[in-house]
Amino acid sequence: MVRLNIVQVLPTLNGGGVERGTLEIAHELVRQGHRSVVISAGGRLVPQLVREGSEHLAWPLGVKSPLTVRWVRPLQRWLAEQHIDILHVRSRLPAWVGWLAWRGMDAAARPRFVTTVHGLYSVSPYSAIMTRGERVIAVSETVRDYLRQHYPQLPTERVQVIERGVDPAAFPYGYQPSENWRQAWYRRYPQLRDALVLTLPGRLSRLKGHEDFIELMGRLCAHDPKVYGLIVGAAESRHQRYAAELQRQVQSRGLAERVLLVGHRDDMREIYAISTLVLSLSAKPESFGRTVLEALSLGTPVVGYDRGGVGEILRRMYPNGLVSAGDPTALIAHVAALLAAREPVPSESAFPLQRMLDDTLALYQDLRHLSPG
Repeated sequence: MVRLNIVQVLPTLNGGGVERGTLEIAHELVRQGHRSVVISAGGRLVPQLVREGSEHLAWPLGVKSPLTVRWVRPLQRWLAEQHIDILHVRSRLPAWVGWLAWRGMDAAARPRFVTTVHGLYSVSPYSAIMTRGERVIAVSETVRDYLRQHYPQLPTERVQVIERGVDPAAFPYGYQPSENWRQAWYRRYPQLRDALVLTLPGRLSRLKGHEDFIELMGRLCAHDPKVYGLIVGAAESRHQRYAAELQRQVQSRGLAERVLLVGHRDDMREIYAISTLVLSLSAKPESFGRTVLEALSLGTPVVGYDRGGVGEILRRMYPNGLVSAGDPTALIAHVAALLAAREPVPSESAFPLQRMLDDTLALYQDLRHLSPG
């Protein structure tokens, strides 16, 4: 095995699926004896990254400003000095900076250029940078179909589907929170003890289906005093007004005691585990659906709209959780039926993390040994 020098580039390391996937690859690279470097503007996941053996360069390559292009030359020099083998970019603006730096290097000496398409971006010349990789990783079949439809000029042989995965050690099937966690949780939310808890995870934005969730809770709570709802997720600064609007909707429906907005939480595994059902109700197709996979990996049933990556996961792991996309009436009937007769989640995951890690590192090794293009 050839020791590789790999750099992954993304805007920040504050949390989310892209960031978690970056740390998972970084950890595996170190475990296998490779050099792992991550370039980002920083964030709360940096200490973990460094603790696990990777290096971090605090360069703000994802700041949406014309001044960001000033990082092209420093990045180009650094890539050459450090003899980087693979430059792996995971977001559009850092991809532009990385590609401009990479394009200006000697083709015989520069690293190989890899992109991962994590989202169903707006179709534009700006987004097309994610198709410039010598290898383009699609995180789901949904993303591959999106690339085929909107970027037909992208050769199919350059695209490789590498689905995201969940570590069964981090999200073990049948997991139960510790007694200490339970005591603290029920001190904070005593009304949830012995309740039927429906959880909607995800950042507070209009795309995540919060209105459908509130409508669902209004209908269910009118007939079952044991049903409670959790909205788990933070509002970015530009979405503070929307967060306040959701609070008003909850209050106007008389649900202030039954639907709780608990903000950002670092204990999602425990929250999924005590939930009766987890919901995924995005207004647009998701590229994958990591929260769905995490909950199912624990054995917690998930109900989600049948589209995009969420539909892919549910069809393969829990088809009983599928609901016609954007149909609130069908959603209410389906959730009520599942609460009345719960269908268990199979224990075998269709999306193991190790497969994602192995496939990504194999791609790095294969690409490294190809003749420069």
